[in-house]
Amino acid sequence: MRETASTAAEETAVLGAIDALVDYARARLLLDPRDVDWMRNRLLEVLGADEARRAEAAALRLTESDDAAASGDAANPDDIAATDDASRKAAAAFLDDDVIMGALSAAPSRIQDAYDDVRAGAGNMAAMRWFYDYGVANGYIKLAQLRCNVRFDGAGLVVTINTAKPEFKDMRKAASGNSVDGSFAQCTICHANEGLAARGKRTLRTVEVELDGRPWFWQFSPYGYFAQHGICVNREHTPMHVDRSTFANLLDFVNQFPDYFLGCNAALPRIGGSVLAHDHYQGGGETMPMQRAAAWRRYRCPDADDAVLEIIDWPASAMRVRSRNRAAIVQVCERIREAWACYDDAALGIASHDAAGAAQSSLSPIARLVPGEDGAPMYEMSLILRNNAVSGRYPLGVFHAHPEYFFVKQEPIGLIEAMGLFVLPGRLVGQLGALEDALVAGDALPDGLAEFRLLWDEVREALRQEGMGAADRGMDRDTVRRAVRDALADVCRRILDNIAVFPNHEELGRFLEGLGFEAQDC
Repeated sequence: MRETASTAAEETAVLGAIDALVDYARARLLLDPRDVDWMRNRLLEVLGADEARRAEAAALRLTESDDAAASGDAANPDDIAATDDASRKAAAAFLDDDVIMGALSAAPSRIQDAYDDVRAGAGNMAAMRWFYDYGVANGYIKLAQLRCNVRFDGAGLVVTINTAKPEFKDMRKAASGNSVDGSFAQCTICHANEGLAARGKRTLRTVEVELDGRPWFWQFSPYGYFAQHGICVNREHTPMHVDRSTFANLLDFVNQFPDYFLGCNAALPRIGGSVLAHDHYQGGGETMPMQRAAAWRRYRCPDADDAVLEIIDWPASAMRVRSRNRAAIVQVCERIREAWACYDDAALGIASHDAAGAAQSSLSPIARLVPGEDGAPMYEMSLILRNNAVSGRYPLGVFHAHPEYFFVKQEPIGLIEAMGLFVLPGRLVGQLGALEDALVAGDALPDGLAEFRLLWDEVREALRQEGMGAADRGMDRDTVRRAVRDALADVCRRILDNIAVFPNHEELGRFLEGLGFEAQDC
């Protein structure tokens, strides 16, 4: 009798959760009312065949604890409507389940049609915002987990600690994570990943984008580094490259989506891009610190009187071109790219090719629209010069984070970090917490954190200058935390100094003047 009652309760729990999930899908995921019975039966099949999911539904359905619903990374649990609170909790727990949410999500063609409808009626940016909201609603964009990441400003940068992103100190291991054996996809960002169960992509959806007359597609990142972070991917599986067509593509994108920036990693190993086999860009809806930086010097562009070139007052070797003429920007950028690709300066340690003749120099372009002096929009293309040379002293890269900073960041510095938004490994949450505890208590540097000696000493010196001597006890935690974060941000800024191919703005200016650019007053 007890077993019969338990079975009945379990079935009630499953049915209650299914009803709530189907109602959610009708409200948020484009489920057609005509498909309700069909969808209920699909979910019944999934839950009925999976004892673990049935048990979870039953436990959550029968519990009176509010903690049960909070255990999952629910997309929008408040949007779950149910006849009773327990059914709502049970359904909310499945909003982060790739199998369940994959079944509830609309087909890619339905997403594309809805996106096109919004685009036709309200414009491109409204369509992108709709698409982003859909990704949150179907659980692909892990908004709850993103909100748990540490983020703060310091040293003119934005520093984040991403608890979801794995740390790869060995980039060969990182590359192995791009394997998609046993699927139709040739790499992890191919369009054929849409709905791929083997990589937990059942909820992944994409929308079409046309760049310079060619088919591309856009998808948002599930663990984005910043607001509406996504990638724009060539529909054809073709290697990454940076050339004249890249500049044209980036400008075409921001012309269509003026609230986003779009950039491209330098297409060489060790300086950012982890999927070099497939041409793609990344961008989104946030202004990066480098884009807010002032100009150090302005230059007149030869053969492009309607364009202005500026060296950016930035630790990395960076410049930007502005004009309302897209062709002029492409022309200036290509002039700089071609020159940089073969530029050598032994005195500065710059070698465009290695001993085997392989290219070592490239650049990262980033496009956006900005208001001109008259308020009307104009195009801006930023260029960050990169070089991936190695040496006996710096086997991971001459223009890479130096070894004394590996305790913070050992992975390649890519496009987003070169622009001033650092994405640091999740291990730092615990490590920095241990440093804070020791500083507050007046203890010594904790065992196991010897590699943090540089940061520790700088924080203690900063606190001493604030009048909090080394012998003080009971330091204010907020003060200590601020000092730790300030020191961490300063280390990140020094890492940007490490990736600068020119040691100062004057040397970068000499490179540009050698190409015929004429210095002007800012």
